[in-house]
Amino acid sequence: MKRACVEMLGGSRGPAGRELPQWTFQAAILGSPGEDEEMSGLTACCRGAYSCRWKKTRKGGNSKCACCWFSVLTFITLLTVFWVYICLVAHNDQEDVNWKAFMHLKWWVNWFMVLTITSAVLTSYCVLLLFFALFQVALKEPLDLHWLHKILLFLSLLFISLGIVGISLQWKQEWSTVLLSLQATAPFLQFGAVGGLLLLSPFVFQRFHMAKAKYSQFLMAAAFAAVSVPILLCPLLVHSPCLIDYAHLPPKPKLIGHRGAPMLAPENTIMAFQRSIQCGVTAFETDVQMSKDGVPFLMHDKGPGFLRRTTDVEEKFPGQHIEYSNQLTWEQLQSLNAGEWFLQTDPFFSLSQLSAEDREEARNQTIPSLVQLLHLAEHHNVSVLFDLYGSAQVSDVVQTILNSKVDPSLVLWLPSDGRLDARSRAPGFTQVYDDEEHMRNDGGNHLNLHYGKLSMSEIGDLRQQNISLNLWVVNHSWLFSLLWCAGASSVTTNTCHLLGDMEGPDWVLPPGTYTAMWMSVDLLSVVMMLVIYFLKRKPCCCHGNVSKKERTKLSWNQRELSPFLAAV
Repeated sequence: MKRACVEMLGGSRGPAGRELPQWTFQAAILGSPGEDEEMSGLTACCRGAYSCRWKKTRKGGNSKCACCWFSVLTFITLLTVFWVYICLVAHNDQEDVNWKAFMHLKWWVNWFMVLTITSAVLTSYCVLLLFFALFQVALKEPLDLHWLHKILLFLSLLFISLGIVGISLQWKQEWSTVLLSLQATAPFLQFGAVGGLLLLSPFVFQRFHMAKAKYSQFLMAAAFAAVSVPILLCPLLVHSPCLIDYAHLPPKPKLIGHRGAPMLAPENTIMAFQRSIQCGVTAFETDVQMSKDGVPFLMHDKGPGFLRRTTDVEEKFPGQHIEYSNQLTWEQLQSLNAGEWFLQTDPFFSLSQLSAEDREEARNQTIPSLVQLLHLAEHHNVSVLFDLYGSAQVSDVVQTILNSKVDPSLVLWLPSDGRLDARSRAPGFTQVYDDEEHMRNDGGNHLNLHYGKLSMSEIGDLRQQNISLNLWVVNHSWLFSLLWCAGASSVTTNTCHLLGDMEGPDWVLPPGTYTAMWMSVDLLSVVMMLVIYFLKRKPCCCHGNVSKKERTKLSWNQRELSPFLAAV
């Protein structure tokens, strides 16, 4: 461009047709190459953040290598954004991660929160670095990525790769949750992707018009089209149960308190179940184990982690390896504190919601028996859903329930082992199944499944067949909204106080309204990108491609050289 400016001012020949060096004219017109140019703050900031070099240098790097690293940065940034999305979706099941980590490490920490915060920091770093790189492109600065950034990008890639491998090996069911989440987020992710595409288009079109080789332009156009077309047309593949008319919305699913209300009180304690009653639950969910002297009590953990996470068993029985419920009598179990751990670990970061009186009540909680829970349930007309762990025997548990004189219809019998015995001795129990085929063979109509086991259409089909379907464990509003729209009968939840306050799903859109929305957004974005393309294509004169300072210097030097050029 500077050469074109030189030619406009009279060519590159001096008096008597003598050829003058190119740098002479550039020095005369635009200043000496050795002169330091004052750069704008934005340019210096972008160059410094990306290349760790604050002053402009004329030493050029390897453009192909720089382009490769820019591609690597873009890929890792997209991967980190995807990984953070997985973390946000998997937050619904954070308790599973923390519990499994505790079983292996014997140390209770909110490991999932540590993972999420680390992922968010890495994603922010990569996005910001890509932002600086795009500005480097817009400012026509060299993309010389500093070696420290390269190391950090490699570590980010390694961290996310380990996370993905870990999910694939230890937590496979979470992939179904990620796919399920798209039915709640895809419409809005598409709008965001279209907006991002629109913001990116000026950079792409600028590089397209600057490219000299046809094959380079073809590759850029093909890559941009390969990204744009799926983004613009993906709503054709979006299917969500919440794309319905509001008049067809099924009734709100009922709530079942998962071990009570574990965000408001220590899990599996009387206080937790009392708090869940205040949330409006229709049933308690718990786990039953048997003491050494045959008393059924409430406790979830078993094996090596038995009692260690939720009680002070190591302080009360130091040096003893207690791993099974039949190692302690009921009197010994009642001597354990089952609430202090909740105040010390704050497992759901919900302790701030408790008053001083609530904290004191939580501190004094003990392990309750099954009979205590049954009496509480009968008093409030709430059902009880439970499974059997450890040495608990069906016959002993059934006899304990019958001796308590509670209404048998409040008992939701879930254990598959011993179902025939339980049904023969207590025909009033409501039989709940964890397998659809088994339920149909027995002629039952109550099903209890993980929320990822069924598709949204299958949930709707069960509702049409009058099958009572409970799905566990549902904690976030986006998932609850999907299951509400699909027609689930009830959900087991840790967040009954949050889901209970919901008056409707997060969003419900008639299909026709959504179609009109995404078509309008797509059309508007395409028109705006075409306008940007032609604006970037508009030919510019020399002055239009030279900075303001250079234009000022050009005008002054042109006046100074006019007599000389006229003589020539």
